[in-house]
Amino acid sequence: MEKTPTYYHRFKYQSISLFFGICILISACTKTSNLKPASIAESAQETPTLNIWWEKGFNLEEDEAFRALVSNWEQKTNNKTKISFYTTSELSEKADRALQGNKLPDIMMSHKADMTLYPRLAWRGKLADVSNLIEPVRDLYEENALKAVTYYNRVANKSSFYAVPLYQDSLHIFYWQRLLASIDRTSQDIPQDWGDFWQFWQQAQDKLRTRPSNNIYGLGFPLSSVSMDTFFLFEQILEAYDVNLLNSQGQLSIDKPHTRQGIIKCLDWYKQFYQQGYIPPDAINWLNTDNNRNLLNRVVLMTPNASLSIPAAIHQDRDTYYNKLGIINFPHKPSGEPMRYLVSVKQAIIFTNSPHQQVAQEFLRYLIQPEIIAEYLQASRNRYLPVQKPVWKYPAWQQTKDPYIATATEALTKSPTRLIYMAKNPAYSQVLQENIWGKALTNTIVYGIASEQAADEAITRIKRIFAEWESQDLRHDLYQINNLN
Repeated sequence: MEKTPTYYHRFKYQSISLFFGICILISACTKTSNLKPASIAESAQETPTLNIWWEKGFNLEEDEAFRALVSNWEQKTNNKTKISFYTTSELSEKADRALQGNKLPDIMMSHKADMTLYPRLAWRGKLADVSNLIEPVRDLYEENALKAVTYYNRVANKSSFYAVPLYQDSLHIFYWQRLLASIDRTSQDIPQDWGDFWQFWQQAQDKLRTRPSNNIYGLGFPLSSVSMDTFFLFEQILEAYDVNLLNSQGQLSIDKPHTRQGIIKCLDWYKQFYQQGYIPPDAINWLNTDNNRNLLNRVVLMTPNASLSIPAAIHQDRDTYYNKLGIINFPHKPSGEPMRYLVSVKQAIIFTNSPHQQVAQEFLRYLIQPEIIAEYLQASRNRYLPVQKPVWKYPAWQQTKDPYIATATEALTKSPTRLIYMAKNPAYSQVLQENIWGKALTNTIVYGIASEQAADEAITRIKRIFAEWESQDLRHDLYQINNLN
């Protein structure tokens, strides 16, 4: 006779059955949970989100124009993007942190990075080679644009294209033509001789100051060591006086006596206007946008400024845009020769460790199509100017009635131009990063140091920077950098 199972045996059998049931359930759940992430991962791999860091514009139209461009690309390609806008200083800091943590965007574009950051990142092997983007369309570009994105990669031991040229800027002079009219002066009265040109603005200030409660300054020159406009303008003054700091092969020639004397002369030239009261006293503390702000607030009569951001800021006020504000190109050099304009080419880069490099290249390939970049420049209020030869031929630049675009186009297409020195030698990017010329001006104007001493201190620091770079075999490929194009 079979015995009836005891409570213990029943519990034992039930426990075993329950155990196997739980194991089967866990196994099934595990398989299901393993399938889900794999499916999601595959989907993410098929349509990655392109992460773009882009410099924030000076006006809303710039950011809106870029968003529209990206949206059009998304619709054409079914790709997804995440756009983050940052200021110049924010981008530089974020790039440094991202490189340290290896949490990089797919694309980055900073308006000042071509002068202070990209040459050094390329040197350290941190930028992706984009030759496959540039080579098929290199005939579209001006020579300066190609040279500007040719960097030396010390890690790979080669020079190549490590950035994509988008557009360019140069210094232009903006002024209040309505204020000149109030003292019976017009643009036709502005001389083209170097000395007479600057004296004209001094005399205009003197005449305007004869009126009650008018404390306007004739010259809106930035002087601070934190403003990038300071070194851009000082570099242009060095060019005006034919002071060449580097030779044709990118080697430092700052030790030559006539070069030193040229630097001293330019410091004295700049300083005299401040000492004579033709530059606002607080110009020694101006930030990057303060020369714009002081002109628009009619604190100064004129100011040199890189890009067309000043007229872009008041474009909705058509009377001010066309009848009150004005633009004029630089006068001839003191030698009587036409001014050679310094240009800065704005660039987009892909980091070596950017996660979605193929999609990043697809987007940049779309962006640099002449019709796309032309439409973007116009939609963003033409703060910057083209670097592609076909785009220059568009009616928006050749048949325009806009005085600012017409004047800037004339300067960059009919006058001689050259890149800033970092295109010849990446070590010079550190000179600009440290704003050596802004510091020299601060030393002589604020602290009363003689121009000779300020020049010597600047020369010493520049030599030290170049020596530090040369100790890392920078000279190894300078010839190739300056002759690749």
